[in-house]
Amino acid sequence: MKLTGQFFKNKNNKTSNSFDEIVENSETDRELSSNVKSNEDALNEIFSSSMDFTVNEIIMVGKKGLVVYLNSMVSAERVYEEVKEAVIQLSSKEDISFSHIQKSYFTDQKSFFVKTYHECVWNILNGAVIVFLDNYKEALAIEVNGFETRSITEPSTQTVIRGPKDGFVESIQTNMSLIRRRIKNPRLTFEQFIVGSESRTTVVIGSVKGIMNEETLKEIKTRIEQSDVPAILDSGNIEELISDNIYTPFPLIFNSERPDTIAANLMEGKAAILVDGSPFVLLAPCVFSDFFQTAEDYYQPFFMASFLRIIRYISFMIALIMPSLYVAITTYHVGLLPTPLLISIQSQREGVPFPAVIEILIMEFAFEVLREAGVRMPRVVGQTVSIVGALVIGQAAVEAGIVSNVLVIIVAFTAISSFVTPIYKFSIATRILRFVLILGASAMGLYAILLLLVIMVAHLSSLKSFGIPYLTPIAPLSPDNQDDVFIRFPIGANKKRPTYLKPKMENNMVKQGGNKR
Repeated sequence: MKLTGQFFKNKNNKTSNSFDEIVENSETDRELSSNVKSNEDALNEIFSSSMDFTVNEIIMVGKKGLVVYLNSMVSAERVYEEVKEAVIQLSSKEDISFSHIQKSYFTDQKSFFVKTYHECVWNILNGAVIVFLDNYKEALAIEVNGFETRSITEPSTQTVIRGPKDGFVESIQTNMSLIRRRIKNPRLTFEQFIVGSESRTTVVIGSVKGIMNEETLKEIKTRIEQSDVPAILDSGNIEELISDNIYTPFPLIFNSERPDTIAANLMEGKAAILVDGSPFVLLAPCVFSDFFQTAEDYYQPFFMASFLRIIRYISFMIALIMPSLYVAITTYHVGLLPTPLLISIQSQREGVPFPAVIEILIMEFAFEVLREAGVRMPRVVGQTVSIVGALVIGQAAVEAGIVSNVLVIIVAFTAISSFVTPIYKFSIATRILRFVLILGASAMGLYAILLLLVIMVAHLSSLKSFGIPYLTPIAPLSPDNQDDVFIRFPIGANKKRPTYLKPKMENNMVKQGGNKR
């Protein structure tokens, strides 16, 4: 792709970042010089003689020239194969114009002329090789793909038993091709933005023209254009910058490593946001029910898919309120328990020196530490340490009389239930709110749990994702969109796009097969 100075301007056509300031302070926003030595000096000043900045002198068509590139972005072997080999052929030739050289010797690569230092530097930073020739006030930029990228592998956070096994990688070009392979439609468009005053990260918005609501798409573009940060290193940075509300534990933008999930949602009328260097692609807008659906729901019989989806909703409630229910009942509402069960619980708690709230906070905190340690430790030992640690600590705590047996069961079942949520970021909200409910239950029992749940639902009702209510299609109720919320209807009955997305082609099928995830 040809990258020019236009990407350095904001919507008011004013420079607004430190890279542009470097260009202006170095007086390199002017046109290239016809003297290759002057060009070399100017580029050395901009790149501060960095060790990966490579300048090779050449002789081409009887003139002195330069081949300039970053060897950290382009391998020297590729430069030799695609550029220097042609230069050698031209070393003995005379009276050939620069434009003729481009058309005759660089037909296999995408090449174009740049006329300013601004354009020259930007293309070098994006992995292009720049060829200068004496007495010419323009340079030839040649796109050479030569740096290593991770191969396509199975997604690590969103695995399926049946379904595609490929996942996104850190290369934005590869990620776009994975989407293109699934949506062979000329209306699928990708629009590029540059975000980050220091990192100059490429951000791409993908949408299907004629399906995606234009107002929503315009709002997404506006928020990305207005992002003013030094660096973007992952799609999570963009997610926080463009979210409607950052003061909420619930994610307002969906993320996925799966190309089939992104492709299906694009056909549904959503926008995909790809960030160079990140294997996680964002989807906007999204609603609460999106986080309980998986790609595999649409690759297996609808009876099983509906059953598993209901299990996910139940698991979410268990992970959220079970520990607080234990605290409330054992502290304030023991009369709610059957007598045999009450006797069993009280006998197990006999000798425990802490009240129920301290007891459960100790175990919940210990489990969170083990979970974090399992994630951060080397993979070879991480899983073993987390499993063995949970067993050893739980058993030792019971034998030491610090906690009761029933509490260990509750904490373990709560933890397992939290892993049922398909999207990891959504489970973080459950983990945070669980501690809030525990503290509330210790103060007012079941009344506090009920009050906090009402506040949580009210908070969810107030959230929006790019103008769409977060609890749609439950609140506000939309009877036309109930076929894919709690249960999955058969493929033949699940043809319409969600009306709350306001798609342009509401009467068309979502995609062949009705898959929406």
